[in-house]
Order: sequence, then C-alpha cells, then structure tokens
Amino acid sequence: MKFILHKMATVLNESVTYSLFYDNQPIHINEFIGKPFHIRFTRNIYCVNCSKRITKTFQNGLCFNCFQTAPEAAECTIRPELCRAHLGEGRNVEWESKNHNQPHIVYLAASSEVKVGVTRSTQAPTRWIDQGASAAIRLAETPNRYEAGKLEVALKSIFTDKTNWQKMLKNEIDESIDLVDEKWRLQEQLPYELTTFFSENDDVTTIHYPVLHYPKKVKSLSLDKEPDIEKTLIGIKGQYLLFSDETVINIRKHEGYEVELLV
Repeated sequence: MKFILHKMATVLNESVTYSLFYDNQPIHINEFIGKPFHIRFTRNIYCVNCSKRITKTFQNGLCFNCFQTAPEAAECTIRPELCRAHLGEGRNVEWESKNHNQPHIVYLAASSEVKVGVTRSTQAPTRWIDQGASAAIRLAETPNRYEAGKLEVALKSIFTDKTNWQKMLKNEIDESIDLVDEKWRLQEQLPYELTTFFSENDDVTTIHYPVLHYPKKVKSLSLDKEPDIEKTLIGIKGQYLLFSDETVINIRKHEGYEVELLV
C-alpha cells in the first residue's frame, strides 16, 4: 500500500494506540509490534498543505512557499508569545481566530525532567503523547494563545521547553517528579498577574506507550539516507517507531514523504 506520511493519529487508552492512514482507512501500527516492519520511500515528496511535489520539506511537510505564507507555519506556532490572533491579526485571520484565538492551556509534562508547553485546549492529551511525556498536568487555562505564551516565557527560566528525545526514547524518567507539587510551588514564585489563569484542575494524565522494551542507545534513521527500512518493530513512543536494533525513525519529521508499507 502506497500513501503520503502524516503524523500518526493517537488515542489515549490503557496504552496509546497509533494509526497511519491509507485511502482514508486507518492502519493500526500497534499490530506490527513484535513483528517485521517494512517501509520503503518512493523518493517522492509532496507538500502537506498544497500537495505540490517538492524536493525538500520545511516545518513538518511544507514546501518553502507554504512555509513562508501558511498560518500553520507562522512564528507564533513556535513562539506563542508573538501571537496576534486576539488582535484580529495574523497570516490568515480566519484560521488564527479558529485555532489561536481560542482557549489554550499551559502545561507541565514529565519525561526525563519537567517540561513546560502550550497547546490548544482541545489538543490535550494529543500534544503530550506526541512529545512522549509520561505524565502531564494543566498548569493554566487562558482565553487565547498569546496569554499562554506570556506565561510560558516566564516559566522557561525554571523549566525547559524542549524534549530530550534520546532520553525520552530510552525511557529515562525521573520517578521523583510530582507534577501537582511542581504546579503549586510555582504560584509562590511567579508574579500575581501571571497566576491569574492558574487551573484548579489538578488531574494528572498518566501515559503508557506500546513498547516491548526500551533501547539503551538510540540512533535516528532518515528515509533520505535509508529509503528501504525492514526491521522488527519493538514499540512506538511520541511520534517515533522503535526497532530491535536500537534504531528509531521520527514519523513527523517525514511528513509529506510518499512511502510503501509492505505487509
């Protein structure tokens, strides 16, 4: 079966379930765990926004023109404190209103350490799963992306906003992390105006991933360099497939690549 890669769809069950799509039908990737997995890159790449055939992608499957013009690639998607959707501005005002001038959450996620992040309220827990977090909690709930971004900036001096993907894939988790304690300790450290949106919801979402065993070392694969991958799949975490030889591939990094899944 031949199809264009997009990031894997996820559902939070007892263990996360992952799917790719062929002809709008789900391919349940969990079913391949413990079995041979064969994927081949056709050498064709298409922009996930305009479908134009390209030779290189920018920011998760975009052509250069869409990277420069599409609202999905605006700087505020990476730096929410720059968002202007609440002012009725942006690359595409309608898109900004629908996606950024909406309730957002600032969250704390646990993996190898505590990470701070921002996402649209409707994107939890998808965002946490995509980052490979073992647990997450809502820190604050804001009316738009800009307000969430301001709080995130203040927290970057205390927590990282990056995921250490190698530690995450080796499942090097700090078991001592208490997200509820971390959350309310912040209330005493931050200026009052930044705690206005603090959430009373202290529920911690715990996330388990379908992994038979975690690697001790990880080596990242690229379809550009290794277009034909045939290995035993031992697990899935974040947006990575993990193989028995301690190699991994980031599916999201390859969005827009046309591949054949040989089963």
